[in-house]
Amino acid sequence: MPLPYPTIIPGLRSPAEQVNGLVYFGRMLDKIRLAAAGKLPEGWQPMRGAVKGAFDGRCCEFLQLDYAALEAETLKGRKSDAELLEWAFAHGRRPSETEIEVWNAFMLKRGWRDAGTQRLNERLAEIGLPPGTVQTMFEFIDVDEGRLKVDAAQ
Repeated sequence: MPLPYPTIIPGLRSPAEQVNGLVYFGRMLDKIRLAAAGKLPEGWQPMRGAVKGAFDGRCCEFLQLDYAALEAETLKGRKSDAELLEWAFAHGRRPSETEIEVWNAFMLKRGWRDAGTQRLNERLAEIGLPPGTVQTMFEFIDVDEGRLKVDAAQ
């Protein structure tokens, strides 16, 4: 039996939305805040943080940033997302414009003809959609969370 979707979580933005030109970072901040407020699904907890291969972990690795430190700073509640990104650059590293361009392209295309394709197809099957319904993990997330509509008869 497929899992029900969409999973609507108010306050959780698309992974493709950018904070000062960087995809995914804002979503990670949303997840931190929502988890602290008890509004993130329990099944999502294991993939939060510095989990190797998960998007939070990849983002922290890209920024050479300690997730726990980012979480603590975020939960202080005194900084905007843009200020938190600047804090991340100061406590990790500041990628060049080219590195950010490569990061964004990698993340936006993850699951399309790469090592993530199998996992993308598994996630599609979990919600009862056939392989190829969407081409990337970001698209899957947007389908799963109701931001992107697809024809289930594909």
